[in-house]
Amino acid sequence: MFFTRTAKPMPTAETALSGRTSRPFPLAERHLVLDAPLVTDEVPDGYQVAIFGLGCFWGAEEVFWQVPGVWSTSVGYAGGLTPHPSYEEVCSGRTGHTEAVRVVYDPARVSFADLVTAFLEVHDPTQGMRQGNDVGTQYRSAIYWTTPEQETVARDLLARYQPALTERGYGEITTEVAPAPDYYYAEDYHQQYLVKNPHGYRCHSATGVRFPADG
Repeated sequence: MFFTRTAKPMPTAETALSGRTSRPFPLAERHLVLDAPLVTDEVPDGYQVAIFGLGCFWGAEEVFWQVPGVWSTSVGYAGGLTPHPSYEEVCSGRTGHTEAVRVVYDPARVSFADLVTAFLEVHDPTQGMRQGNDVGTQYRSAIYWTTPEQETVARDLLARYQPALTERGYGEITTEVAPAPDYYYAEDYHQQYLVKNPHGYRCHSATGVRFPADG
């Protein structure tokens, strides 16, 4: 991944890179682990989609494809201004995107709350534009919801998690919660990167704070 010492400010519509009108690279047809379609613009009836940003998307995707009930995952760029950006453009800080994981799941097998809990426990949602040594707008924490119910659940779980973080000396949660924006698939070599590179880079700046049990 790309390392920088300081995060640049988010670009504006005037300062963002112009991008392009279509994806400039091909993608594999199948997910290397789940053997589902990699491009999931269409999903099975009854399945739902959620998009998470939690730092380097290589390790983040690995977390979600291991969750029972997840049908497919992909990595991409979300929450920015530049259409169809490249990895290098996103890392420049001039697109506004965060590295994201798109998760397609069966809500009969895994709940959105379970996915959010996994998301919270595997990274530090209080770090702003960074995760550990990875600094930049592309590493910010984000939950992009696709249904009003997902938004309600996300905001409730963040509110419940904050006291546990505060008790352990962490600051305020900085996770961006917003409607799902345009999502642009990342280059094929990023997809299921840790299958292709088993000893590859993982950045999980986890706090070690478990989500509080009910009651």
